[in-house]
Amino acid sequence: MLKNYFRVALRNLWRNKIFSGINIAGLSVGLACCMLILLYLKDEVSFDRFHKNQAQIYRITSEISSPDGKVNKSGITGMMPGPEFKASIPEIESFVRLQGNGYTIKHNNEIYDQPVLVVDDNFFSVFSFPLVEGSAADALKEMHTVVLTEATAKKYFGNKKAVGQVLNLKNGDNFEPFVVSAVAKNIPQNSSIQFEMLVPMKFMQSQNNDTEWINFFLNTFVVLKPGTDWQKVAAKFDQVFMVKAGDQLKQMAEKYNFKEKISFGLQPLLDIHLSTVYTAANGLNKASNPIYSYILTGIAIFILLIACINFINLTVSRSLKRAKEIGIRKVVGGQRKQLVLQFLGESMILSFISFVLALVLVILIMPVFNSLANKSLAFSYLADAPLIIGYIVLFMFTGLLAGFYPALVLSGFNPVQTLYGRQRFTGKNYLSKGMVVFQFSLACILIISTIVIYSQFNYLMKFDLGYNDKNVVRVNVGGIDKDKLALFSNELMKNPAIEKVTANQGGEWITVAQVNNGTDINFDFKYIDHNYFPLFEIPIVKGRNFSPELSSDTAEGAIVNEAFVEKAGWKNPIGEKVDFFYNNKKFTVIGVIKDYHYASLSQKIGPQLFLTHPSYRYGDVYMKIKPGSTASVQPYIAATFKKFFPVQPYQFSSKDLDNAKQYESELKWKQMITFSAILTIFISCIGLFGLATFAAEKRTKEIGIRKVLGASIPVIVRTLSIDFLKLVLLSTLIASPVAWWAMNKWLGNYPYRIEISWWVFGLTIFLATGIALLTISYQAIRAAMANPVNSLKTE
Repeated sequence: MLKNYFRVALRNLWRNKIFSGINIAGLSVGLACCMLILLYLKDEVSFDRFHKNQAQIYRITSEISSPDGKVNKSGITGMMPGPEFKASIPEIESFVRLQGNGYTIKHNNEIYDQPVLVVDDNFFSVFSFPLVEGSAADALKEMHTVVLTEATAKKYFGNKKAVGQVLNLKNGDNFEPFVVSAVAKNIPQNSSIQFEMLVPMKFMQSQNNDTEWINFFLNTFVVLKPGTDWQKVAAKFDQVFMVKAGDQLKQMAEKYNFKEKISFGLQPLLDIHLSTVYTAANGLNKASNPIYSYILTGIAIFILLIACINFINLTVSRSLKRAKEIGIRKVVGGQRKQLVLQFLGESMILSFISFVLALVLVILIMPVFNSLANKSLAFSYLADAPLIIGYIVLFMFTGLLAGFYPALVLSGFNPVQTLYGRQRFTGKNYLSKGMVVFQFSLACILIISTIVIYSQFNYLMKFDLGYNDKNVVRVNVGGIDKDKLALFSNELMKNPAIEKVTANQGGEWITVAQVNNGTDINFDFKYIDHNYFPLFEIPIVKGRNFSPELSSDTAEGAIVNEAFVEKAGWKNPIGEKVDFFYNNKKFTVIGVIKDYHYASLSQKIGPQLFLTHPSYRYGDVYMKIKPGSTASVQPYIAATFKKFFPVQPYQFSSKDLDNAKQYESELKWKQMITFSAILTIFISCIGLFGLATFAAEKRTKEIGIRKVLGASIPVIVRTLSIDFLKLVLLSTLIASPVAWWAMNKWLGNYPYRIEISWWVFGLTIFLATGIALLTISYQAIRAAMANPVNSLKTE
């Protein structure tokens, strides 16, 4: 019997090639999307689970509350919490600290810029990173040792044995030899801790042994004893902190008017990757947001649902073609249960074919998906027992979901009516229409989302930043004084393609000072030279720019932005004092610049202050290049750089491209939502094509009569299309408010955003109806142009 069911199923699939192809195409795309998302979710929840003591490892967190009620939460601490908490709380077995850093390395007369992770010497006893060379217990015991990954070892030493080799790390103005003590396996991509080279913490401490409790710059992990309640341990931190740091806090309050409240807590290692509060930073990487998983999962489910809806609609619509077969089976003794099993079996066969094609699609699409999702998923990930079980469940669920309702409908046909050809569907067929509306509503939501995301992205890219970042390039010089900057600038300006040169300290510096005799103000701080504002074309709205001829500007002059003036509450800012109370320096405001966007447009413009004081050093040098000369002038810049900084790695970038990189996340989501919308529209349209084909077949005799009575081809096309277009229009009306709400929530993350205009919904209606009309019109025109004589002969 099963063999007969199988034979009949294959015969029906082959006989109805168009409908079988539509169902297989839709289901395979839907299943492929779900498979990719399962891979993505498996990777997301697998982060850091390979560590042997994963359940006992926690990160110390910090929380700083200011008097005005602001709370700053982070996962970083200073040097002191680890050793002091370990000494005072018996439930803590051990601690390890790590900090991201970078060193200039000299090897074989070549200069490299090498990211490193500075860690305590018990790093390998806490975290499970296996070594391929060297001893885990002794790898970081000596101060001048380093541990490399396999890839880094190959980078420096090729296929030679790395252990025992020497690398020279720059420390100040000198290079010091470090011996490679061990080589670790390349770090798994699902690890929050990523490193290429490890340097012992004791080396950093020998340079600067920071004992301040209120400095925050590294991650501290603790290992708790088995069975310990981590929340009870965290509750003891603040008491230890107040005892150990009491004197420092008192001094800070007296000397700097420090009023903030500091408290410490714990965060499980496995929570770090998806945390939106205590994020991965300062040596930890690959932080993610669970909202991405929710969105991708929702999109995959939507696409699979649309494919299943197509299957149900097409199967039920085609069921009248098999009415006599069902009637005969019932007359000769076939039970309803057997018919249900037969139709479910056909559904499972079709789902199995789709499943196999989906696997092929996953393999083909995976590189593109990796690029969009910023992942490194591989085909080998598919050979995972839980994942295989998940795929089997997905296959069974899809087969049952798509086939169960049609099996019930078909098996319930009355045998007498079917054999006399009187079987008809009663009612208005609301379920089938409802499913069409549902799938096109999802498609319209994604169309609207795509348009809004595109518009917001273009808005960010074309937004007036308040300064000119075009034809501006940057090189990092590490840290130079005014005199060396002047020599370097003069040499660069000898090239006629370079119009201006300026510099700042590099990176982002946030600090605090006092205004109005004691009011604290936090601001973005930049150390610049007098060419900075002219090069970037930042207007000065009050006062004047720094002058190299006036020594008072260098010694005590400051320039602020409009946001600083507003925050300070100044009506006439020129001549006001800014007190850097922590180093006993006061500066006088000599100018005010117009606000410009010095950070990403995801942040509002905050207070800024600029100095040219000689106690600071320059890190980044900027050059204004004549339009069209950037590529040709690069060799000259590189040669000049090597002349002045022979042991410094050359890092060159374009300012406008640096700004664009801030919106890589938006770019990837734009691509991903667009891709999802195209898939959704494709699956919806092939389903609509199938329904239109069936509608044209069902109304063949009606069309013939209409043509005989004089109906034109456009009238017949309109008659066949109007019902479907009504459903599509209804879909756009349902989708519009849902998409408007969702996109407004998303746009709420941006202080500078577009407003969703009426044309977005008008364009969506035009696209949805246009795509639907094109899909339907082929079958409608074909039916309208058929010979009415042949149409009237059909049964």
